[in-house]
Amino acid sequence: MSNIKWAFIVNPVAGKGYAASMAEVIKSEAALRKTDVIIEFTRGKGHASELSEKFYNEGYKFILGVGGDGTFNEVATPLTGKNDVVTGLVAAGTGNDFIQILGFPDRFGSGDWDTLFKAETKAMDVGFCNGRFFFNGMGLGFDAQVAAENYTPEGEVKPGGRNKYIWHILKTLLFYSEKKMIVLNDGKESETDCFINTVSIGRRFAGGFFLTPEAIADDALLDVCSIRRLGLLQRLRILMMVPKGSHINDRRVNYYKTSQLELGFGEKVPYHLDGELFFSDKFEIKIIPRALNVIYNPGGGHFFGNM
Repeated sequence: MSNIKWAFIVNPVAGKGYAASMAEVIKSEAALRKTDVIIEFTRGKGHASELSEKFYNEGYKFILGVGGDGTFNEVATPLTGKNDVVTGLVAAGTGNDFIQILGFPDRFGSGDWDTLFKAETKAMDVGFCNGRFFFNGMGLGFDAQVAAENYTPEGEVKPGGRNKYIWHILKTLLFYSEKKMIVLNDGKESETDCFINTVSIGRRFAGGFFLTPEAIADDALLDVCSIRRLGLLQRLRILMMVPKGSHINDRRVNYYKTSQLELGFGEKVPYHLDGELFFSDKFEIKIIPRALNVIYNPGGGHFFGNM
């Protein structure tokens, strides 16, 4: 067995239990490559971060998540800024947007395990918003309101599954009211009525919407897609363009890159960081360049630059 320690942190409820089923697969694939691994299951919100920090303190050099974007956020948060450890993800959630950055598929095949255990690495940028890290992106406006509609006041996902989620999308599409947003970027202040405002490291959101299609995960810049007030037909038209990323050519879309910005609203509004829901009226957002070492797939259509 290798002397290099690998730890896998599994969220057993991710992907409706699919992540839990990956534990035996990981053991088998690691054994084929004579790699020593430990696998731990999370027991609730925040536990993945606790396990990640514990494994780091115990000297593990590879600490990976098994689950969705939220699981990866918890695993990666304690490892950000540490240059003596590498993280990664075995995607096993539902949306699986973050994994696109790394160039791996939503579901691993046999060749992907070879690539994973070869452990070719990149140092990726990390976003920071209101005291929290994000690794794919943060969003305000329409998509955040859809997320808010899908949660109870206690923070639990409402029952009803995919059909209920589609209903929340349709209801928000029809009745969402844009709020005035103050933007401070590069020393200049402006204001807009916010339909969508996405700030990202990656490109893909909500399982297939390329809101920031030009994002590079190690260019030391945040990509910002800001869409102003739209009528119903305009909303439909823009949202139909987003899966291909062609919306950024529309005059109603302001797309730019920056290293930091501040946003303000007249009231608290919902926002999401890597899919997790929060509320605030002020946002201080910045990039932390190349702050996290990750395993990536060099031949998999990753979102890193050529350097």
